[in-house]
Amino acid sequence: MIAELGLAALWLAAAFALLQAFAGIGHWRSLSPALASLTRPVAVMQGLLCLIAFGCLIWLFAVTDLSVLLVASNSHVDKPMVFKLAGAWGNHEGSMLLWVTVLSLAGAAIALFEKRLDQQTLGAALFAQALLGLGFFAFLLFSSNPFERLDPAPPTGAGLNPLLQDIGLAFHPPTLYIGYVGLSVGFSFAVAALLTGKVGPTFARAMRPWVLLAWIFLTIGITAGSYWAYYELGWGGWWFWDPVENASLMPWLAATALLHSVAVLATRDALRAWTIMLALVAFAMAMAGTFLVRSGILTSVHAFAVDPERGAFILGLLAIYVGGAFALFGLRIGVVREGKTFALLSREGAIVGNNIFLSVILAIVLVGTLWPLAAEAMGDKISVGPPYFNQTTVPIALLLMLLLIVGPVLRWRGDMLSRHKSLLLPAVVFAGSAVVLFSTQAQAGVWPIMALSLAIATAVGSVLPLIGRNLLRTPLPVWGMALAHLGFAVSVAGMAAESGWKAEKLAALSVGDSASVSGWNVKLADVRPVVGDNWVALEGQMEVRRGGDATVMLPQSRQFSNPKQQTTEAALLTRWDGQLYAVIAAPAEGDVSDRWQVRLWWKPFVTLIWYGGLLIALGGSLALIGRIGLFRRKRARSNLWSGA
Repeated sequence: MIAELGLAALWLAAAFALLQAFAGIGHWRSLSPALASLTRPVAVMQGLLCLIAFGCLIWLFAVTDLSVLLVASNSHVDKPMVFKLAGAWGNHEGSMLLWVTVLSLAGAAIALFEKRLDQQTLGAALFAQALLGLGFFAFLLFSSNPFERLDPAPPTGAGLNPLLQDIGLAFHPPTLYIGYVGLSVGFSFAVAALLTGKVGPTFARAMRPWVLLAWIFLTIGITAGSYWAYYELGWGGWWFWDPVENASLMPWLAATALLHSVAVLATRDALRAWTIMLALVAFAMAMAGTFLVRSGILTSVHAFAVDPERGAFILGLLAIYVGGAFALFGLRIGVVREGKTFALLSREGAIVGNNIFLSVILAIVLVGTLWPLAAEAMGDKISVGPPYFNQTTVPIALLLMLLLIVGPVLRWRGDMLSRHKSLLLPAVVFAGSAVVLFSTQAQAGVWPIMALSLAIATAVGSVLPLIGRNLLRTPLPVWGMALAHLGFAVSVAGMAAESGWKAEKLAALSVGDSASVSGWNVKLADVRPVVGDNWVALEGQMEVRRGGDATVMLPQSRQFSNPKQQTTEAALLTRWDGQLYAVIAAPAEGDVSDRWQVRLWWKPFVTLIWYGGLLIALGGSLALIGRIGLFRRKRARSNLWSGA
């Protein structure tokens, strides 16, 4: 009965999406006051119905209702409850229902909370949001029904991919999806602006919190996904330039450019057309990422769908929405009046440079991700891996860091440095760091040393906007900017340190043998069997020592029975200057020795990568709180002044 309730809620939500589209037209075109009045409540009802449908799916997984095909294919009666619940979105149909739910809730949030847009633009935005929802409702109901019944029901269920049986599944996909789908709000606002021709600071101030919220969740999702892959896959890496990893990076790059551009439009009424285009590009990248993950053209732990018909459906939606939006851009951008001009040497100019560098990196990642797929479709197999991405993106990223130092000290619209003397400090820090590192650590390589030196200088430069201010009265958005730039510097420092100074040791050890890596002595003291909730494992007991620092690490080689799969569970030892990473594997088949395959990595300051990501998200959160609070204070003062 719960499955039928969920399916009925989904059908009703689709019907409300259709009604919202018509009501939005009435709202936008002022055709019928009665029809226009339905727009907001219909959007809210659509969101509530989708939430009911998703809640039904969560319940079906919680009780392991094996009469539902999706549950039987992705859960098991003996699976721990947390993984039963997370399994609701750890598959194709469930993840797409999550997508639609977030999309509908975003529309409901616009209807409930958006008060700054004029009525025409609001109606057009809700119309665009409803059109987006209709396509994905059709995809779910006709191609990927999450509530399809199975008769007869199996006794136990097939289980969930063991690599997904991790707490990371509870955080990474939902946060990433909120970020992905949150960009639909910026997309709908941009479409509405093209339809009405109303683009200006008020429009940008309305769009900015939504874009900022999506960007925060994208940052958290990517950061969580990177750490999840790092410790779960057992390969010792934090970013592999996997096509599906790139699929999450591309929307983030576009959203970062959009966030800076919309700030210029909101503050200085410039970059009107550029902001609209970036809003379309950001959601286009989210759609492209959805196509890559859900089309079946990629083989990955992230990719769930293997049905080419589903891929064709998503490709069709991508063509309709993205192609239609850019066609509208080409037809209607002429009605958008030009914004105010500014000097090249100004804060706006630095933000344009920031946007250009981010766009170039986005283009590089997009080409590197799609070119092998296009070549394979034409009968040729090529591989585009880390060397291509690292050699092309790293130099541009370093130039981007220079702008992070210089940009915030430039005047708006001006052509002079407002506090040029303050740039001497990061310049001296960069030069000093580079000289010291090149003279003492040349073996690390040019790019890691340059990146680390620039990261240190950027960290110093991130506080320049705070110099000379009363810190207690400094607006939260300024604190947010400084903290986000600091977080970027911290992440780059971790990436540079790990890339340039990591050490690896591969050894075949019998019990009692030892191996060393970067001053750490690791002794394999014992190997013993352990039993978990739904797995068995061989666990290595490693006695680890560096100077007076001694502890025990417990890496495992696990065997799951439902489904049958072997995984490697890394052991991590975190210290202030880095992490020791250890994995263990049984002897190769046919090897009659008692030696265990042990791989050790020492990764200096690698944790800075994820601490930096959290600082970026925290900075964005402060800016969001400040923007919302600033708007409320202004509105309250306005009401008081008018006697309201």
